[in-house]
Amino acid sequence: MSTSQKKLSDIKYSVLDLAPVMDRETISDALERTRNLAQHVEKLGYNRFWLAEHHNMPYIASSATSVVIGHVAAGTSTIRVGSGGVMLPNHSPLVIAEQFGTLESLFPGRIDLGLGRAPGTDQRTAFALRRGTGSMAQDFPEQVAELRSYFDPSMSPGSSPVRAIPGKGLNVPTWLLGSSLYSAELAGKLGLPYSFASHFSPKNTVSALETYHRSFTPSKVLDKPYTMVGVNMIVADTDEEANYLSTTLQQQFLNLIRNHEAPIQPPVEKLNASEYELAALDQQLATSIVGSPETVNRKMQEFLDETQADEMMVISSVYDYEKRKKSYKLLSELTTD
Repeated sequence: MSTSQKKLSDIKYSVLDLAPVMDRETISDALERTRNLAQHVEKLGYNRFWLAEHHNMPYIASSATSVVIGHVAAGTSTIRVGSGGVMLPNHSPLVIAEQFGTLESLFPGRIDLGLGRAPGTDQRTAFALRRGTGSMAQDFPEQVAELRSYFDPSMSPGSSPVRAIPGKGLNVPTWLLGSSLYSAELAGKLGLPYSFASHFSPKNTVSALETYHRSFTPSKVLDKPYTMVGVNMIVADTDEEANYLSTTLQQQFLNLIRNHEAPIQPPVEKLNASEYELAALDQQLATSIVGSPETVNRKMQEFLDETQADEMMVISSVYDYEKRKKSYKLLSELTTD
């Protein structure tokens, strides 16, 4: 994309969290730490705190995403809380409308509904989730339309006796999420905000954003495009420390490549990986931004110039919780200068 004149202080910053379960801790511990992290980044001025739906992963505690959103929202007061995302084909659109209508009723003006079409899990678990709905990923546009009509019945031709209560008439901002071009085009045609998962699909970042802008049609929701990009970001006092801390993230992706279940690992001096695995890591984590404040400032501006994003959603996968909080603090200081 063409070079933007935007500065880092011109855009908004948000946080993505998976409620990771660390070694020798309980899921209760993980969920409490997630809420504590939301409280921390709220004080630092971050715009949103989103949670992602994953299933059958013993070291991620955010599978019941709407429940965790309620837990986080109850412990905060100003930050927007939402899903990044709910995997809509896993669910009945009516149930999601009711859940997020309930959340919006409890926490007015603070709830976001980000929607994805991937299962967020393996195929066997996807079948266990979806066998009662009959939904498939190719039905995603129809599912999105049905879901939106529960909030705004005027979007559905004719009157329906089925209503989302709570939900009907509520303004729950709906986002489409993606890691390819499919949802980018759909979000553009519907005039919805779009969030791209650059943190695990960097190759398609620019092409997806270009597709969204090219297909964008103004709507009741937006009169112009609005984009957010997910990005792995680790900030520490020095480049050396940040690179060391980032080996936790690298080990997470190595375990995915190896189909090996393991809790979040502490950083290591040297990764035990083959050349093939290291090449795969370089490709998967190509847009990750790691370093000292000075290094991160430069890399973030380069990423902003390339993407022209309106918002960045940061995930800082640091093993030591105090250093994770510090990473978000250092970033907040960079973006408010």
